[in-house]
Amino acid sequence: MRERVKALMRFGATVLMLPAIASFVIKRSLIGADRALEGSTQAIAILPGLPGEYLRRAFLGRALARCHPSATIQFGTIFSQVAAEIDERVYVGPRCHLGFAHLEPDVLLAAGVHIPSGAATHGVADLNRPIREQPGTRTCVRIGEGTWVGSAAVVMADVGRHCVIGAGAVVTSPIPDYSIAVGVPARVIRSRLASAEA
Repeated sequence: MRERVKALMRFGATVLMLPAIASFVIKRSLIGADRALEGSTQAIAILPGLPGEYLRRAFLGRALARCHPSATIQFGTIFSQVAAEIDERVYVGPRCHLGFAHLEPDVLLAAGVHIPSGAATHGVADLNRPIREQPGTRTCVRIGEGTWVGSAAVVMADVGRHCVIGAGAVVTSPIPDYSIAVGVPARVIRSRLASAEA
């Protein structure tokens, strides 16, 4: 019965989001997919509570490369890249900002996590040109299955499976599976495997 209710709510959310989806499709053809996505997610980010979760998921399931129906996207979260992928049972906390990211199953993002599209989204080499005019490189940042990222962390490099990234950490280089990493820049302080064996 519970699954039927959820399916009905997902269907209702999709119907309610049809105007937003149509608007996104039109804006995508006029200003580009990523700019259209950012503006659309700003608008739907402010929808509160459980209805907001269903409505965001209904929209993102049609705008992103992948947004699984079991994912939870909280209030205030903004996406900037249509290539983002959100897998099964992912939880994205309030006020997160996500670029070109792949969140694998069971990833948990606390409030205010930022995952830009890699560490080189802006060029800085030419001192005679403003940074905004210099080309950057967007790369997919993968957060491995079962990883928990603490509040206000900034993740610019891949994180392995079943990791813990401390609140406020800044991940600038890849983190191996089962690691606990903290600090700025983030460094591995221990392996979760060692804790499990003790």
